[in-house]
Parts: sequence; C-alpha cells; structure tokens
Amino acid sequence: MTLLKEVQEQLAALSLNHAARSLENVMEKAQAEDWTTLKTVQTLLLTERNARTDKAREKRLKYACFPYMATIEEFDFGFQTSVSKKQMCQLLELTWLENAFNIMFLGPPGIGKTYLAVSLGIAAVNAGYKVIFIHMDQLIHALKTQEISPKSKHKLKRLYQADLVIIDEVGFQPVNRNEANLLFGVVNQLYQQTSIILTSNKGLAEWGEFMGDPVITAAMLDRLMHRCEIFDMEGDSYRLTHRERILKD
Repeated sequence: MTLLKEVQEQLAALSLNHAARSLENVMEKAQAEDWTTLKTVQTLLLTERNARTDKAREKRLKYACFPYMATIEEFDFGFQTSVSKKQMCQLLELTWLENAFNIMFLGPPGIGKTYLAVSLGIAAVNAGYKVIFIHMDQLIHALKTQEISPKSKHKLKRLYQADLVIIDEVGFQPVNRNEANLLFGVVNQLYQQTSIILTSNKGLAEWGEFMGDPVITAAMLDRLMHRCEIFDMEGDSYRLTHRERILKD
C-alpha cells in the first residue's frame, strides 16, 4: 500500500471522506505551487469543511420542502410596489429570526406573497437555519392525522424543531372550529420561540369569518402580531399579467 492510499484510508476512518477524496489533488497543487506544510493541511481541512457545509445546506433545503427556488434579486419590485427592495434586503439580514419575530404577507392571489416568503426562507437556509414550508391545508391535515399517521407526526416534529416556519395560503379554504383550535395550538407553541412567515389572501378583519371562531382568531392574531412585520400588498396578478398564450396574434 502506498503512503497516499494509507493516508486516504486514515482520513476516511476519521470520517474525513471528502478530504480523503481530495488528498491527491491537494498534494499535486501543493507541490506545483510550493505550498508550506501548514498551508497544505489548511487547504485539505477547508475542503472537508466546505463539503460538510454544502451537504448540510442541501439537507436543510430538502427538508424545507420549498415549492420552488426564489431570490429577492429576481423579484420584480417594479411590478409589485407594495414592498420595496430596501425592506426585503433589510429582512435578508435575518436579525428578526434571532428574536423570533413574525412576518405576514397579506393580499390577493398572484402578487408575490409566496415568492417573497420562499426567498426569505431560502436565505435563512443558506445562513444555517432550519426552515419548513407548508401549505395551510397540509398543516391542518397533519394536525388531524398525527395520531394515526407516522408521516404526519414526523412532519410536525420537524416543524416544531425549525427556526422558521412558513405557512402558505392561509384563508384559501375555510376551517372549522376544531381545525382552528389545532392551528392555534401550533401558533401558541411556536410563540416567542420560532419565527413564522405567513401568507394570506384575507385581510386581518376577515380572519374571524374563515376561521369560524372569533375568540380563537383573536387569540391567534394576538400572538402572531405581538412581534410582527405586516405587509398589506395589492396590485394585479403577476401570473395573469405575464400569462403565456398558446395562440399568437
């Protein structure tokens, strides 16, 4: 066995697998550029560290269950003027996450609420936070079936362990009193512990109606809005304005 193979095996035995795979290339570069021993070791360890960081990010990204990838840079602030790029860039600093602040994007369909929520969620993942994205109907289903469904129980476990929970499309479907109680339980458990980003096509004054219980709604909003930035968005649907057609004029 060559010394190179022996060192590679020793690195692998210490779970430094990426360093083991990169060893030969690092050694060749070190020799070509006349690196010191310390720089060679530093480079080898840095390749391992970067690989682990990337792997952890990919794992967090997978578990977040985002519907698509999105960035603030690609958002059309010229079309949607209810929020500014300056506001979103300030939120990208993520200081609000450390203080368990919430964010609410309210307004009609198609104006960018979910896109902005996903953009902030992906930024949080990139910064090392655990995030979960879930539609309102998926959350209600998980809450109602957690006692009989291991999948639902596991989903809720990850939700309660997250640093940021994004609940999308609140208000698209009405909920009954029992479902509202279950949702309140989630908000209450996350209160002042975990940040929530919430998107809804309903104004806050309409929540009591679709939640089916004004008392539960008031208690829920009291917790959500205690430490919260609210964006009341308006405008035309981006999807309808930029719809693609089959027939051309």
